[in-house]
Amino acid sequence: MYWALAGMAVFGREPWTRAGEGFAVAFGLLARIASFAVRDGKIVVRWPLTGLAGADRTPGALVFLAVMLGSTSFDGFSRTTSWQNLLGDVRSKLVHESLRLVELATTLVNIAGLLVFIAVVALTYLAAISGAGRLVRSPRSLAPDFLLPLVPIVFAYLVAHYFSLLAYNGQDLWRLASDPLGDGSDLLGGAGGSIDYSILSATAIWYVQALALVAGHVAALVLAHDRALAMYQKARAATTSQYWMLAVMVAFTTGGLFLLSQANQ
Repeated sequence: MYWALAGMAVFGREPWTRAGEGFAVAFGLLARIASFAVRDGKIVVRWPLTGLAGADRTPGALVFLAVMLGSTSFDGFSRTTSWQNLLGDVRSKLVHESLRLVELATTLVNIAGLLVFIAVVALTYLAAISGAGRLVRSPRSLAPDFLLPLVPIVFAYLVAHYFSLLAYNGQDLWRLASDPLGDGSDLLGGAGGSIDYSILSATAIWYVQALALVAGHVAALVLAHDRALAMYQKARAATTSQYWMLAVMVAFTTGGLFLLSQANQ
């Protein structure tokens, strides 16, 4: 909170909330997927995803999207047996050290893993953009032009990662609202409620996660191809520029499904 207040004091409330506050920027990007938008103070209806058309030349946009995608991916991977075994090995080597040192080492390993995931996302995108630029002999970097198609992928990863959490823990909202202070009160009559874990099977959750990932990547490909058609007059050049993007989308989809399979084991 203090960081946000300091930013608003230095840069102004509107500039900070529009471009400096992380959650505001994230929700602003995700909102561009929606069928509704505000123009000249009025709510208008548009086709879904049209808010993501065009280029994004905002400084740091690629890093921000890489953080959104990489952090969600790492959050899922950190729950897998492979990563937990790695953390277990780190702790076992420090078994004779202080608890503070063990916790510090665990935190540093997690931070390193998070940074690796973020770097992989950013470098994979830049490699694809570099390959696309060489294929169409572009005189400039194409990175800003195909950045916004990553937003549906970010949204797909969020859905895949947090769907089960919402389905289960969302049931607990009524109980928590009925007893907000945890003092045994029952303001809304739902304090005795509980979570029903039988409403969704593991198979149903897997299908929702897989469908979200596939749909997000297909939407990203459609947006990228639409952007290519707007940039190049010849359809062949537009198609050629998307070979590398197709490879990236396939890699991201495969990686996402792999993470889901590991997390669900």
